[in-house]
Amino acid sequence: MIQLDGNYGSGGGQIIRTALALSAITQKPFEVINIRKGRPNPGLKSQHLTCIKALEQICHACAEGAELGSQTLKFYPGKIKGGKYNIDIGTAGSITLVMQSLLIPCFFAPKQITLNIHGGTNTAWAMPAEYFQEILIPHLMKFCEKIEVKLLKRGYYPKGNGEMEIKIKPKYKLNKNPNFESFWEELQKNKHIDSTEQGHLIQIKGVSHSSKELEEKQVAERQAKASMQMLSKYSDSIHIRKEYCNTESIGTGITLWTIYSKQKDDIDPENQIRIGGDALGEKGKPAETIGEEAAKMLIAEMQSKTPVDKHLADNLIPFMALFKPSAIKTSKITKHTLTNIYVVEEFLGKLFSVNEEEKMIKTE
Repeated sequence: MIQLDGNYGSGGGQIIRTALALSAITQKPFEVINIRKGRPNPGLKSQHLTCIKALEQICHACAEGAELGSQTLKFYPGKIKGGKYNIDIGTAGSITLVMQSLLIPCFFAPKQITLNIHGGTNTAWAMPAEYFQEILIPHLMKFCEKIEVKLLKRGYYPKGNGEMEIKIKPKYKLNKNPNFESFWEELQKNKHIDSTEQGHLIQIKGVSHSSKELEEKQVAERQAKASMQMLSKYSDSIHIRKEYCNTESIGTGITLWTIYSKQKDDIDPENQIRIGGDALGEKGKPAETIGEEAAKMLIAEMQSKTPVDKHLADNLIPFMALFKPSAIKTSKITKHTLTNIYVVEEFLGKLFSVNEEEKMIKTE
């Protein structure tokens, strides 16, 4: 059984989420202690329990210590199966964070998987639904036959109750191989991640969203306008969609992303280059400030001249390990990224080389 220290590195729930994903595909059980030890409310939260319960369905797994606030967990995976699954976090816990546990097993299922997940779609300390849909997924599309992501209802903190539907048709099927090792060898003969050059800026896009209650104040328009004013000197092609939604809790936010290409005016769908920036509203914060915050975050990533933003990097780590050799250059190597490398290497062995000075990460 693999032993993990839940207090390693960033010491957050990322350790649990990545471990669950890798356990499901490697069929290796694990035990983790000191879960979120240094946090104000240590132990497992409802979002982590949702990941565990979902995998109990998707891969016939069983767990010990899967209780709210538990600081230890043992997880025993079973065989992955396809099908349709309804998952309810029950709070405004992030849907996209839950997907960090489910995405990899779903990519390698024996048949199509459809996930209908209720929870938070735009929450603090998690990638927004649009980031997941427009930045992360385009980088991973080449590793599955087909993937569709739909935002059916937006969910803000504290009530959440947003809804997303994710359909994944696998290209590489784990059950077609006698064991994980032979499957992993097969993966390495296929496509890889090669994101080391930013390339040419083609377009800047975004979504400025808000609850219906804020429509009279034109919050979505003001957020978008503030972002566009800051970004206009970088591109003539900026498209930010404005939308108002019926939500359980009042909220607002904006997600921005750039589309680059290695060849000018020729976007390669197999090698997407997208980086993002986002901001959430909060009581007393002007819409203009929200728009400016997201634009500043995006501009900082653009000016780094790297093709992988600091939040995308840690999400790519498991896929870099599975589809090696891979390489990325990122704006910043964060604690989250290094923590993810720790978890991956506990399951798969020493794989990564990290050049902090060049901000390069490779798997050989």
